[in-house]
Amino acid sequence: MVFITSLVRLLRGEVSTKSLVKRGLVIGDNFSRQGGVRIDTSYSFLIEIGNNVGLAPNVVILAHDNSTKRFIGVAKLGKVRIGNNVFIGANAIILPNVTIGNNVIIGAGSVVNKSISDDTVAAGNPVKVIQSISDFKKKNINLLKSRPLFDTSFGAIIINEEKKQLMKQKLYDGYGFYQCDNYSKMEESRNTSEN
Repeated sequence: MVFITSLVRLLRGEVSTKSLVKRGLVIGDNFSRQGGVRIDTSYSFLIEIGNNVGLAPNVVILAHDNSTKRFIGVAKLGKVRIGNNVFIGANAIILPNVTIGNNVIIGAGSVVNKSISDDTVAAGNPVKVIQSISDFKKKNINLLKSRPLFDTSFGAIIINEEKKQLMKQKLYDGYGFYQCDNYSKMEESRNTSEN
């Protein structure tokens, strides 16, 4: 399976994480990237990614900017630091000279042109802080009490037609939730946030 994933990424023009690390990219434990993620190949040694970081599809991380090349003959360079426990949503762009703190969510489609502090949710173009992680957790834990919760048998790869129809019915008027592999481990965190 790993071979097939690597082959698909190669055909898309993506550079493997292993190759980027050889070029100087620093990554922590439990790093994951989905399809289409582009990490600056020319200056990957200027990028540091912490532990428990997930990059959704088509995220772009840049450590250089050639916009100045045609006008003044230089390219801008800047380090990119991504902390621990960070999720970066689909199609987000991380620009050079940015630090993303620990415990951060970057919303899909965001353009991160400035540093983001710890324990925040940020989104937009340009990016702005939306709320704290604590408020984000409380909001979604409260929503979880009143919205459908689907167990692991509703997983995208294994779901059958009957369950697809059931999910469509239950989601007719809004969000629902799917139990991820860490659902049981996170129960204590959910209960703590309620208080």
